[in-house]
Amino acid sequence: MLAEPGRTAYDVNFGLLGFPVRISIGFWIMALVFGYDLVSQLSQLFPGSRGPLLLLWIFSVFVSILVHELGHAVAMRMCGQQASIVLYHFGGLAIPQNAYGARFSKKNSSKAEKIFITAAGPLAQLTLAAIVIGVARARDFEILLMPDFLSSVPSLAGGQPIDSPGMFGLVNFLVWPSVMWALLNLIPVYPLDGGQIAKEIIELFGGTLYHAIVLSMGCALLMAAYGVMSGRLFMTLLFASLAYSNYEMLTGGGSRGRF
Repeated sequence: MLAEPGRTAYDVNFGLLGFPVRISIGFWIMALVFGYDLVSQLSQLFPGSRGPLLLLWIFSVFVSILVHELGHAVAMRMCGQQASIVLYHFGGLAIPQNAYGARFSKKNSSKAEKIFITAAGPLAQLTLAAIVIGVARARDFEILLMPDFLSSVPSLAGGQPIDSPGMFGLVNFLVWPSVMWALLNLIPVYPLDGGQIAKEIIELFGGTLYHAIVLSMGCALLMAAYGVMSGRLFMTLLFASLAYSNYEMLTGGGSRGRF
């Protein structure tokens, strides 16, 4: 499911910090679809600003997810691997490569290196959010789009409303996806980052991939149920499909075969 999409004539390609980056057209469509309703509601605060705010949302999602994948890629480089980055309709991928540009397996990396590489993506994204929040609060800006557990912190709550639509969008649209995407990825559902970290830890303590996938499928089903109850369609579809993918791995329907 979380596989690199095929190349098309509509891809955007560039290099960043020595890493090849490819952006599939599906990434832009995903950002547009999931930001449209949110931006439509927020644009009521700034009449006539829906279009610019929507573009700013797409840009912010691009920056946030690129930072996430750069975290993985830089960590791979620190562990002696090269990497390329792909942004697509399910977010992003940091793909390990050998010196000749071919795919490279991380199976020879130590478990500590695998955990470090996997955790580096969400950590980079949360660091971006922390920097934006810190700068905004230093200027006494109010941040509207924060998870409840952050907005309930006295030092992060309150502030003066941001009267510039550009600054409002830049602050809020960087914070929200950075925090939520990172936390979503840390849920122990395979093959998300959290699921891969859980797998390495379980195997470190004598467990097997089977135990990791059982845990993953259970968490995926719980998240899908939560998505249904809270009316979050994307969350429901994502975790339901991941639960099914994990089920196939357990029963032999997936490419890995039965355990």
